[in-house]
Amino acid sequence: MAFINKIIKNPVTQQEIKFLQTARDTNGQLLEMEARYLAHSKEPAAHYHPFQEEEFTVLSGQLSIRFNEEVIILKPGDTLQVPKNKVHSMWNDSDGETVMNWKVRPALQTEYFLETVVGLAADGKTNKAGMPGLLQVALMANQFSREFRLIKPPLLIQKIIFAILSPIASLAGFKPTYKKYID
Repeated sequence: MAFINKIIKNPVTQQEIKFLQTARDTNGQLLEMEARYLAHSKEPAAHYHPFQEEEFTVLSGQLSIRFNEEVIILKPGDTLQVPKNKVHSMWNDSDGETVMNWKVRPALQTEYFLETVVGLAADGKTNKAGMPGLLQVALMANQFSREFRLIKPPLLIQKIIFAILSPIASLAGFKPTYKKYID
């Protein structure tokens, strides 16, 4: 469970997240984090948040943000608002560390999603890009559909595939979240 000053580290994407305010602290209205990216961190899969807005403020270094095919570079003091349903990804493509303040409104279950993804990466259960396997993704996509959606394949195809794969994933012992990651 996320709590103030808890730090989680993703060894694959080279990202560290420190929780500043959690859903519990803000009555679900806000999840605020400080994120650190090492130099030349990996770009995550393009995604969007159907019910949430994000705000990124760079504290040090520079942050690359992809909006569809355009890449925007934020420098210290720059803030970017990402409206719901806007496709994006963010990473550090520079030679130095980047630190940013990251706000998500409303919080929903985002902290559980982040803790699960980071826990899977730390346990070696993701690929080199930080993505879990298809059976794991199927369960997480269903659990966190309000917080996070991939852009490929199209949503209707994802829903059909994940509906078919979810029972198989459950029978194989996969879960949408794991107690050891979110405790």
